[in-house]
Amino acid sequence: MSTAPAPEPRDPRPALVFDDPLDQQSSDDTDRGWGERPEGDSAADLKRFLDEKPPHHL
Repeated sequence: MSTAPAPEPRDPRPALVFDDPLDQQSSDDTDRGWGERPEGDSAADLKRFLDEKPPHHL
């Protein structure tokens, strides 16, 4: 009769968290989540406007 090999130690499993996910702010709840950029200078705003302008608006 053979003996079973000793079990190898396992990594601990992450703990389950039962917090309410609606209590946490998501990135969509902020201006940053909607593509708003931090305050900048007007030259950077003009460059962004010209870079994102559709070709039919030239």
